Amino acid sequence: MKNSIIIGIAGGSASGKTSISRQVYEFFKGSHTTCIIKQDDYYKDQSHLSFEERVKTNYDHPFAFDNDLLVEQLKQLKEGKSISKPTYDYTQHTRSDVVETITPRDVYILEGLFVLYDEKIRDLCDILVFVDTDADIRFIRRLKRDIEERGRSIDSVCNQYLETVRPMHEQFVEPSKKYAHIIIPEGGNNTVAIDLLITKISSVIDAKE
Repeated sequence: MKNSIIIGIAGGSASGKTSISRQVYEFFKGSHTTCIIKQDDYYKDQSHLSFEERVKTNYDHPFAFDNDLLVEQLKQLKEGKSISKPTYDYTQHTRSDVVETITPRDVYILEGLFVLYDEKIRDLCDILVFVDTDADIRFIRRLKRDIEERGRSIDSVCNQYLETVRPMHEQFVEPSKKYAHIIIPEGGNNTVAIDLLITKISSVIDAKE
């Protein structure tokens, strides 16, 4: 598996990164071993902090992530080694006790806010993608997701968006778009762009085989 490739998919919160990742995964899973790695699982462990302190963490800042561990494990995957990947518990605001074993694959789809922001991560990716979705659409999606899937209140989601999500997006995420090889407007609904991305991934795979 040393000829494996990593597709880095970045973009703002609720821009459609996960939707695109799943579509790419579904396309390639029949012909190549594939898996999705979420940068969110590499949020730093906060078990040493009280719950009240964890809630105050700025989860939309690059410092919230253990990128050193992510880079180390991406290198191991590139070398054809298995990794023990952490997972994150959003309800407790810390790393969970569950560890996921990732065995060597042909294609790794890495998705997260800061995949394009960190140079060490960019250097390990074969293709860099930025999902470019309007802010109002991203906010509505995030509001619905955090209430339905993460047990959040409307007030907490709105306050977090205004205090950290939006300013951090403007400071860190949006500027990282310049590093993208491919920019996909409107997320998973852009079937033409996704088809072009899949074609490009296929050509990279063919070149490595």
